Amino acid sequence: MDDPAATEAPERDVAGVPFPPPLAFIAGLLIGLVLELIWPIEDPGTVVRIVVGIAGFALWLVLDGNAMAGFRRAGTSMIPFNPSTALVTSGAYRFTRNPMYLGMAAFYVGIAVAAGLIWALFLLPLVVLAIDRLVIAREEPYLARKFGQPYTDYKSRVRRWI
Repeated sequence: MDDPAATEAPERDVAGVPFPPPLAFIAGLLIGLVLELIWPIEDPGTVVRIVVGIAGFALWLVLDGNAMAGFRRAGTSMIPFNPSTALVTSGAYRFTRNPMYLGMAAFYVGIAVAAGLIWALFLLPLVVLAIDRLVIAREEPYLARKFGQPYTDYKSRVRRWI
């Protein structure tokens, strides 16, 4: 009889993230837009919208740009469906284990406020919770398996978010 283990698919060298993380942020904004069209909330004012929009965009550029540059220098993919080939702990990763997701959250706030989508702001905690439980909760065990003690040491030094 054939060995059942021989017929099992080999474990893939990926985190097993169920969806592209930016989709969670996009979904939150779109749901916020629909809610805003159904039940509009008072506009916070043009100046507030512009200032918060620019600040969110700038913070996203700094965090995500720095994180992506670190991935490029290390020669590893930033796409969670691809194998990780290096552990990045420099740049923004010295302060947060998830600068890209933090940057996406800042961009989300900037877009929501600039576009007057106040409902989307109420949805942000759910979006962040989805990223935390459905994405990061899969990425971290994968990274621990892949990189062992260096990742465990890094995880003990640097907070998940901020």
